Formats: sequence, structure tokens, C-alpha cells
Amino acid sequence: MIAGPRQPMRFAACGPLRGVAAVPGDKSISHRALIIASVADGRSSIAGLSDGADLLSTAGALRALGASIAQNGKEWIVDGVGPAGLRSPEGVLDMGNSGTSARLLMGLVASHPIEASFTGDASLRTRPMDRVIGPLRRMGALVNAEPGDRLPLTLRGAARPQPVRHETRIASAQVKSALLLAALNTPGETAVAEAVPTRNHTELMLRHFGAPVRIDLHGTGVRVGITGPISVEPRQVRILGDFSAAAFLLVAALIVPGSEVRVEALVLNPMRTGLFTLLRRMGADLSMEVSGEMQGEPIGAVTARHSRLVGGSFFTGPSAPMLIASAIDEFPIFFIAAAFASGGTEVTGLSELRVKESDRISAMAAGLRAIGANVEERGDGLAIAGSGGDALAGGATIDPGLDHRVAMAFAVAGLHCREPVTIADMSPVRTSFPGFARALAEIGANPEEIGSC
Repeated sequence: MIAGPRQPMRFAACGPLRGVAAVPGDKSISHRALIIASVADGRSSIAGLSDGADLLSTAGALRALGASIAQNGKEWIVDGVGPAGLRSPEGVLDMGNSGTSARLLMGLVASHPIEASFTGDASLRTRPMDRVIGPLRRMGALVNAEPGDRLPLTLRGAARPQPVRHETRIASAQVKSALLLAALNTPGETAVAEAVPTRNHTELMLRHFGAPVRIDLHGTGVRVGITGPISVEPRQVRILGDFSAAAFLLVAALIVPGSEVRVEALVLNPMRTGLFTLLRRMGADLSMEVSGEMQGEPIGAVTARHSRLVGGSFFTGPSAPMLIASAIDEFPIFFIAAAFASGGTEVTGLSELRVKESDRISAMAAGLRAIGANVEERGDGLAIAGSGGDALAGGATIDPGLDHRVAMAFAVAGLHCREPVTIADMSPVRTSFPGFARALAEIGANPEEIGSC
């Protein structure tokens, strides 16, 4: 994906935020629905698919691999290639900024006798792929990658894929998902044992498409298995809102005095709502209403009201790893909440944040200091001294690199600073929440475009 022009924007204090906010379809579920539909034996329809650039990367790659994917208004129509119908793409598959696209599609290709080359933007090319390449090699795939098993790489799928039993060293739903997708075309049982359970969107979506996924307790974790080969059936899918996107609007309401914001039609999978738990422990006035289920996913609404947050140490004890796993994508905005809390907040056990779209520990520490927060960077986390609810100084320009969550986090911080906060480039937000600035404006913020450079 060729980078577009930089898009600087300024975010300033604006008074109370109020209203019902809208967010895009859940990005994690969207990837999985699109991928599984592409190898189904027939036509599927998907409504509510995320409109972020990451999904366009996945869709483009799947088309190159042989699936027919078309958009009809708000509905996507996917004609799957069947259980063994993938073909070698004519060109390189560009994953843009999307680690999910890269890792899941590598898994899909690994059990088919085809060859595909993968690349991505400057950020994605620094991210570790060894965690998924290792088990895929054990299944018989041949992978020629850059040093450190990074992109760009070429993967030749196994003509006779072998099932594996894999125990995860790092809590990663992407590794688990890659292996489950590879298992669809692999004779025998492929199983993944997780000491710390991760988000289960792949398992739920596979079951929705008719795949018999086995899920068992495994010590304190889970064991997930598929016995292949399996022909998945076409389905209708409806995807509701992304809690990870909603998190930014909800925290904005918590820190801006007088605010009350509600986000409806959300996916509320417990493996994704760890931030809700953390904020409630800080004293946040948050309410969650679960109204039903869709494709096995709990759905409902969340309301946030301005709150006097209180910091603390929330990451000790046996439940800490699971809490971290269920909030891993939301820590940038959690750090912002902590910066406006009373007292100090200490966060440890977050070494995985150093290999996201950016080194999120360093990026957030530097940005927080720039807007006037007192923060200490640790090897695997941060110690943040909160403002007690008072506005921070602001007045800084934050360059998020290519990290959409860092950009949105500091945009939210700017809404409760004495001087505006400038985000040097909001274009990375297109990967997950293209309408982010508009969503803020609809609840009372006044994001200001300041040209492009």
C-alpha cells in the first residue's frame, strides 16, 4: 500500500462530549469472516464489515488468491474457492500496516500447494513473524524471509501438510488463528494449547461457517483443535461495532468534564473488554448492557460518564495475564486515562507492546511527557503520575509514526489539555477507524484539519 500525504490535525479542549457515537464494524471479526468466506464452498454475504484500510489489504490479497469479493452497498458478497481452490497470486501480496492480514493469510496459504510473497509498510516490516513461521514450517511450509523472520517473505505451502500440536509461548490470537486456518486443509488434528486464553473470534466464526472446532480446558488455559480437511459452508454474516474503536470515545467521555457518551451495537466479547474492567477498577462511571448474541459473540451497548479516576497497580496476581491479553490493543488509551487519574498507575507485563505497529511503550511515554504528564518508562510497562483530573499542559506536536492507536490516543488527550495537541499525521487512523475525527465531532469535539505536508 502506497502511503498517502500526511494529515496533521489539531485537537483542543471543547466542553462536554455528549451523544450516541457510531464506530466501524469489528476489525478482528471482519478479517476472519472475509478469510473464511473466501475458502467456503459457495457464496457468502457479510454486512457491517470494517471500512478500515487493513480490511482492504485482506480483501485485495484474497482476490489475488482466487476468491471473488465484491461490495454491494453496505454488503460484501464473497464467492469462495472451496476447500482446496486457492491459487498462486501473480504479484506480491501487500499487507499494508496489518499484522492480522499477514499472519492469518500466511496460515491460510501454508496448507495449499501454492506460493505467495508477502510484504507490508515500514512498520509491518519490523514486526516479528517468527512466532507464526515456526509452527507453519513444522506443518511443511517453506518460508524464505528477511533476517529475523520478518517481511518481506515468500511462503510455499505444503503439498502434504502435516498436523501439529502447538503450545503458545506468547499470548497471540493471530498465531492460533493462522494454525486453525491452515488446519482446514490439513489431514488429521491440528491443536493449539494456550496457557493464557486469547480472543476467540476465529473459533466462533469457524463454527458459524459449520466447521467442528473443539475447545477444551487445558490447565488454566484452553486447547483448541480442528481435524481436517474440512469444507466450510457459505453463510450470512453481520458484524457489529468494534470495542477497540469505541474505547477512544468512551475514555474521552471519562476525562472531559460534563461528558456522557453511549456507543451502541457493539461486540462485547469478554476476551476484548479488559479495558472496561480496568477502567471500572479506577472508579469509572461505565455501564455495559449485553442485549443478545450474534455468531456466538455477545453484543450490546456501553455508556461512559465523566469520572474522577483513581490510579493504582492493577496487574498483579494470577488473573493479570488474562486481563492484559483482553486489553492488549487498548493500552495506549488506558495510559491516557491514567494520566488524568488521581495518584499513580503502574503497569507491567506489557513487553508485547514493544512489537506492535510501533514500540507503544516508548511512543506513549514520549508523548505523555510532551503534553506535561509525569511518566517513567520501564522495561515492560509504564509508571504514570496522574493529574488528579486536571487538564494537562498540552501544546505539543505528537508524531505517531505509523501507529493508528497512538494517534487516536493523543487526539483524545488533547480534548482535556490547556493548549491544543497537534497530531503530525492522522492518516494511519485509516487502517482501523477512518471516521474517527467525524465521530468525535458528532459528540461535540472540534478536530481541526491544518493542511497536509
